[in-house]
Amino acid sequence: MPLTDRDLSTILDDCAREARKEIGKGHVADYIPALARINPDQFGMAVCGVDGREWVVGDSDSSFSIQSISKVFTLALALQSPGASGVWDRVGREPSGNAFNSLVQLESEQGLPRNPFINAGAIVITDVITTHFVSPVLQILGLVRRYADCEDIYIDEEVARSEEESGHRNAAIAHLLKSQGNLVADVDDVLAAYYRQCSIAMTCRDVARAFLPLAAGGRHPLTGETLMPALRAKRINSLLLTCGLYDGVGNFAFRVGIPAKSGVGGGIAAVIPGHFAICVWSPELDELGNSLAGTRALEIFAQETNLSVF
Repeated sequence: MPLTDRDLSTILDDCAREARKEIGKGHVADYIPALARINPDQFGMAVCGVDGREWVVGDSDSSFSIQSISKVFTLALALQSPGASGVWDRVGREPSGNAFNSLVQLESEQGLPRNPFINAGAIVITDVITTHFVSPVLQILGLVRRYADCEDIYIDEEVARSEEESGHRNAAIAHLLKSQGNLVADVDDVLAAYYRQCSIAMTCRDVARAFLPLAAGGRHPLTGETLMPALRAKRINSLLLTCGLYDGVGNFAFRVGIPAKSGVGGGIAAVIPGHFAICVWSPELDELGNSLAGTRALEIFAQETNLSVF
């Protein structure tokens, strides 16, 4: 039987109750000064159905820095850009098995990032966008607003400045990519766009709505617009499942079993194809950079709905 509104509301309450037990066990992303100041005692969750229904709990309408969740949007933009045909020659499609900001792996593999969701791969994807669009940041922000069906989404300039001031490792990754011939545009231009895409601020409701095309075969249920071919949505979901939570992806697949993408701002966006797009947010992270409370909430959701890709 289909899940009723009451069923989903009860399940989200259960998710929030169990998830909040994890608060206090992790740490915020204090290596980015603007994120170090976030109140860690927050939790929000939004679920959007492919039938247009929505359910929320907690701090679901509080804005947060989406960080690496943005990499899903930039991948979608790159795959519809004039440079789309060369994307998979420059970025792999395999799990990394290493930290998301590893330099060692990138150097040992001659500047070919394992996938588009680790930092090196995302920087290459941002280079594709920077190379093929006059105003790359406006293109990225425009796509996010279109996917979320919300014109109020903005870039948090304080976070962007903080990213730039503390982004020495990302700068090293970009220069290494340039030295290996896998960066076309100017390094500073690519990094400027990268820091600003990571600093986009959204609510759980915004993110869940923006991920609906991945749950609905490329079509946006709220607008009726087809935003990508169904095959592209399927392939992005496959990358989310295998690469979306860095080197914690195996444990997440074991516990939760749905495609997802995390960000060190504490958000996790998830997709149950044919059913739901979900976003959870809680700022405290585990040692791999994934939200502790968010992971627990998605685990409970998958268990209580009996929905996963397995």
